[in-house]
Amino acid sequence: QLQLVESGGGLVQPGGSLRLSCAASGFTLDYYGIGWFRQAPGKEREGVSCISSAGYSTDYADSVKGRFTLSRDNAKNTVYLQMNSLKPEDTAVYYCAAELECAGTPSEYVTWGQGTQVTVSS
Repeated sequence: QLQLVESGGGLVQPGGSLRLSCAASGFTLDYYGIGWFRQAPGKEREGVSCISSAGYSTDYADSVKGRFTLSRDNAKNTVYLQMNSLKPEDTAVYYCAAELECAGTPSEYVTWGQGTQVTVSS
């Protein structure tokens, strides 16, 4: 059974940092593009970033460029999203998703995690 589990969310003050993890079971993450999405209350799910299979390339939404960084640990079958200089507008539920390669829209991803809440507030 293919499964993704996110962790690492929480409450952080503006300007703070969090590292989200996306751990896979039932398949090898290295063979898949892993996308991160977020959804704030009353808003549509939006793409945040994606790392290609084998980690050769990464893409970031303009709103997070320079602040968020993706990385892989193949030994742990885990992808990490390091989030620095967090802003209140980053508050959302963050999801990771797997597909054969990075895709532009949530509907193109088949396997999703359950999400982890990130709240940026003073």
